[in-house]
Amino acid sequence: MGVFERYAPFVQDYIYRNRWENLRAIQVAAADVIFNTDENLLLTASTASGKTEAAFFPIITLFSEDPPASVGCIYVGPLKALINDQFLRLNDLCAEANIPVWHWHGDVAQSHKSKLMKHPSGILQITPESLEALLLHKHAAIPKLFGDLRFVVIDEVHSLLRGDRGGQTLCLIERLSRLAGVNPRRIGLSATIGDPEGTGEFLSLGTGRKTLIPKFEAKGSKWRLSMEHFYIKDVQAAEGKEVAQALPVLEEKTDTAPENSDPGIGYIFEHTRGKKCLVFVNSREECEAVTTTLRQYCERQREPDRFLIHHGNLSASYRETAELLMKDDSQTMTTVTTATLELGIDIGRLERAFQIDAPWTVSSFLQRMGRTGRRELPQEMWFVMREDAPEVRAMLPSTIPWKLLQGIALVQLYLEERWVEPPRLDRLPFSLLYHQTMSILASCGELSPKALADRVLRLHYFHRITQEDYKVLLRHLIQTDHIQQTEQGGLIVGLAGERVVNSFKFYGVFQENEEYTVRCEAQELGTVVMPPPVGEKLAIAGHVWTVLDVDHKRHLVYCEQVKGSVPAYFGECPGDLHTRILARMRQVLREERSYPYLMKNAVARLEQARFTAQHSGAGKDYLISLGGKMWCLLPWMGTYPFLTLERVLKIKCADRLGLKNFDSARPYYMQFTMKADADTFFRVLREELGKPMDPLELVYSKELPLFDKYDEYLPESLVKKGFALGVLDLEGLRELVRNW
Repeated sequence: MGVFERYAPFVQDYIYRNRWENLRAIQVAAADVIFNTDENLLLTASTASGKTEAAFFPIITLFSEDPPASVGCIYVGPLKALINDQFLRLNDLCAEANIPVWHWHGDVAQSHKSKLMKHPSGILQITPESLEALLLHKHAAIPKLFGDLRFVVIDEVHSLLRGDRGGQTLCLIERLSRLAGVNPRRIGLSATIGDPEGTGEFLSLGTGRKTLIPKFEAKGSKWRLSMEHFYIKDVQAAEGKEVAQALPVLEEKTDTAPENSDPGIGYIFEHTRGKKCLVFVNSREECEAVTTTLRQYCERQREPDRFLIHHGNLSASYRETAELLMKDDSQTMTTVTTATLELGIDIGRLERAFQIDAPWTVSSFLQRMGRTGRRELPQEMWFVMREDAPEVRAMLPSTIPWKLLQGIALVQLYLEERWVEPPRLDRLPFSLLYHQTMSILASCGELSPKALADRVLRLHYFHRITQEDYKVLLRHLIQTDHIQQTEQGGLIVGLAGERVVNSFKFYGVFQENEEYTVRCEAQELGTVVMPPPVGEKLAIAGHVWTVLDVDHKRHLVYCEQVKGSVPAYFGECPGDLHTRILARMRQVLREERSYPYLMKNAVARLEQARFTAQHSGAGKDYLISLGGKMWCLLPWMGTYPFLTLERVLKIKCADRLGLKNFDSARPYYMQFTMKADADTFFRVLREELGKPMDPLELVYSKELPLFDKYDEYLPESLVKKGFALGVLDLEGLRELVRNW
């Protein structure tokens, strides 16, 4: 029997109604695994390839033949918008077979949730945070709700592998399965996975099943790609120059940006009129600023506002208005957005995506590009790279167009090698350990220390956590009243713990942007989101300051004014760049080839950068003399080894080399003054890296490196251990320096 014939009649009717002439290879492969095996499944294919239907056609066929006695399938989506979108698509499909589709997240009406509690059935679509809330508050109802659970579908699984959220999702599925006495099959869906086998193993943790990853020939897609460069002020790179390799202008200007507008934002304004577009930016703050500027341009040109905004901190009504207007093919609006519209949402006939500066990952570039190209159109993205023009006397590293190099490297890595970042699954998730400990204790009530440890440490995501480390955590939580010990020796949630657990923010494990107030003595200077560690510098209020102390409980940063300048990036890098991207950026600077998607200014700016690199030695040397005792180090390594190198130099090598005035623009370059010469620098660095070294030695004496949401509630020893052994990459650094 062929796959089409195996589908339920109502699925066959759906395919006829949509005039599909044949099934896609992904649908045939998924059906084979779901119908003919009992294994887990990972489906990796480009956006708009039909992954959702490929997974659900067989599942709802099986449900129509043998209806589950409870919720039969959980669909875990990373975003409310994605769940809302999939809810509408699935509801239409399942209505004919009377298979209920429920959705559950913070914006869903209580009446809808109450109906599910009374009649658990069909398919439940939910975010990880709402699943956490369900386990916490409906603990006793879990066996009734999920006693016949057969499948868990995790959409955009790659987006859950970048931090604690993926670990939380796996912990929740495992906890729910134990409570309900079930072992559902897991199905992962993703367009961009760099290590399918590693992801498959991650997906299978604790199930006793293998994960099958079907290989199939996907239909190639056409790309329309351009990349242009703009100085925010002053003359553009190509002005007054003959540039041979530039693309022809993709289209005539459709309108004119206001006089004296920001050239890059003006370019976006010019090329969005009469079209439905997305403009991707890399932060919420930038999203607000760009939208405001574009709307001001509309006002100055006396034309109607044609720009919408979408990011995670907006209210549900704002987000949903933007989604509905974008789905309406009669509207020609443009939405400025962060990653919130990067994933799976079908917003109809989108003509073009813009990307301001380079995203941090190849995965993100592919996801954003994949928003376009629906309805038989080619995928189309226009990169807009913006930077301040380097001053005439600027030092070498600030004259390199880092974002332009990064954008080219992301594109070339995928075009040349089909390379995408592998998931990082070897962290020490102490923050999540705290969270799951408190969640289990709050939902179960009193547990003995042994019973609590058994429930938590048996979760497969915590396989790197030792019993000794868990004892250290529990003792600390008892001392700080997050957990209280009863007279009988049992453990319950303490008063301090109740304040954390009872907050609606407890359900999520991702870090919210909490602002820190910066002060110099009694003067308030402003706010920053992530303060640098003690001893490092930050720029605020038009001056440079050294951090003297950070009070994480009261969100205060104390500092004193110093001379000098701080590069554009300080503190925690906004994104984690992989070493492969930095290595390809170096190659872009060294090679002579042109790239067909570069526009006129971008070609001229790259030529200029290559000329500078060739004559300064930046193309071939890692350490460049800037004159006198000033040096610049270009390590060309990813964020984690870069961070480790910084610390090795400051903690292990500074005295021997006479290193001072250390400044970093992570993960691009470091600047410092040094008494030693280049040969001595490399010899000392290799000697220090050749010695046995405990990564904990690379944590500064007064530093408490709080990276994850619940780190502040952990004992200092575990925070430092999690950072040193789970974030820093000493072995990766040793390998890279050996190849210098």
